Amino acid sequence: MLEATTLVEHSPYAGIFFLLILGEIGLPFPEDATLLLSGFLIAQKVTKPLPTIIVVYCGLLFTDFSLYWVGRKYGRKVAEHKRFRRILSAERLLTLEEKFKKWGIYVVFVGRHFLGIRAQIFLVAGVMRMSALKFIMADAASAILTMTLMVGIGFWGGNRVQILQKDLKRIEHIGILILAILLAGWMIYRYLRNRKK
Repeated sequence: MLEATTLVEHSPYAGIFFLLILGEIGLPFPEDATLLLSGFLIAQKVTKPLPTIIVVYCGLLFTDFSLYWVGRKYGRKVAEHKRFRRILSAERLLTLEEKFKKWGIYVVFVGRHFLGIRAQIFLVAGVMRMSALKFIMADAASAILTMTLMVGIGFWGGNRVQILQKDLKRIEHIGILILAILLAGWMIYRYLRNRKK
């Protein structure tokens, strides 16, 4: 976990991509948190907008397609595999298969926006042997919405932090000025009081 944060500090673009991959394999780096971080890094001028957006978008598509590929390669056995059964139980697989039969490509497009079932949907798309082209098209269109929203929120939050830092500096300067005035007033008062004696 420490290595991931160090990588983001020293090589932010590679770090963002790496965090997306770590999140996909089940480590505690949720995709949405990485997207928020990406927006924050843009706002803080640690990364530039265009390269960040390209890295994030490619990272999303790569991780999503990886899950799809696993589902396609292992089929229904994916729900029995010790690595994936905690992501996708046999019962959940049956439920999602019904959704795919009814709604098809729309399950990928809409499901991508739900944090708890995102990985399950990509695996089941592969299990159901959805056309790779259809999967990529639905996921690519949906990922644009996810990325725009989450990176945008991170950027907005990053700008708010900058504004807050400026406000705190302003308050700090005003506080120092008030203290200086109070100290000067107290010294003048002491001086005048001593002169009367």
